[in-house]
Amino acid sequence: MPGFELFGEKEKQSVNEVLDTGVLMRYGFDGPRKGHWKAKELEAALCARMQVAHAQVVSSGTAALTVALASAGVGAGDEVILPTFTFVASFESVLALGAVPVLVDVDDTLTLKPSAVEKAITPKTKVIMPVHMCGSMADLKPLKALCEKHNLILLEDACQAIGGSYQGKPLGSYGDLGCFSFDYVKTITCGEGGALITNNADYHRNADYYSDHGHDHVGNNRGTESHPFLGYNYRISELNAAVGCAQIQRLDDFLEIQEKHYRVLYDALKGIEGIGFRRIPAGGIQNYSFLNFFLPTEALAKKAHTALGDGGVDACFYWYDNNWHYYRKWEHLTNLTSLGKLPDEVKNNLPNYSKSDFSESDHWIGRTISYLIKLSWTEAEVKRRANDMAQILKSILK
Repeated sequence: MPGFELFGEKEKQSVNEVLDTGVLMRYGFDGPRKGHWKAKELEAALCARMQVAHAQVVSSGTAALTVALASAGVGAGDEVILPTFTFVASFESVLALGAVPVLVDVDDTLTLKPSAVEKAITPKTKVIMPVHMCGSMADLKPLKALCEKHNLILLEDACQAIGGSYQGKPLGSYGDLGCFSFDYVKTITCGEGGALITNNADYHRNADYYSDHGHDHVGNNRGTESHPFLGYNYRISELNAAVGCAQIQRLDDFLEIQEKHYRVLYDALKGIEGIGFRRIPAGGIQNYSFLNFFLPTEALAKKAHTALGDGGVDACFYWYDNNWHYYRKWEHLTNLTSLGKLPDEVKNNLPNYSKSDFSESDHWIGRTISYLIKLSWTEAEVKRRANDMAQILKSILK
């Protein structure tokens, strides 16, 4: 998901505007910054693009998730439902607040299965967190219905799917809160950065305060600001925000390139017997950052993944054996391996994931290969890659 592939003059100009002022912090120094407020500029651009009232830019996608949860009042002992297929940051943000990550199965969308979510809801559940993995979304309508039925918060982790949409709404804007990552290998990048979006003014105010040590940002003198509640430091720098200001202007161009490349690859594979594709929920438009397809069996998926790599087709991911993205390799979560003492609410209430049955997730993830769509490919290279993939997969499935 590399926006950095087309990093260029717009990003350099935006960064140089900050360097010319010498003001690298997003708050204060009103005079020397000469009118440049890059974090605020990026927040305004996100509000416009994502069709929401509020955005808070922070230091990472992990920070965005943590701040979003905190802004909604999630704390020790609260349960947050999230999928078995995600990045470790999703459950790290939950644990950072002393809350309990409750993993449930994914379905053929490669995201949360609504019926599995419903079974996992308890009196301690506070949040349902769908993670829009590899460019596409969860079945958000039934998940939102569950939230309304049980008075829960719907928090979209859209870190891997910025630019996609569901029922006409940009991903991240459908729920109560949405989060994005702008790290170096996301669709658009700040180098390091993230953001949360919401239409809830209370959540936004809490996020604004919480991400800056609880400062209320009233007036123009940080030394006299009040601290309504405890907070921590999740601020983004003006340099990072400056990169994001340029990148978000290019988001739709990036998405157009991704879709064009995706279509060539998809057309080459769609007629091969034995190949299936992830389900995109009705009313959903993915951001085309990955081509996600199924093989008939786990054994064939592993064989195909190896063959594609040996055949020079790079950027293919087999998540089933991946250390960061699938529950099978999250021993540090299963064993609660931590440098410091964890809260009793976590130790006493975390499900025993060493004995959990996630066979339905295994059924889908074990047969999935995800192919990263790059922006820098030439037309000829995309066609060559499509042909190479088709020939290799045909040889595996014959």
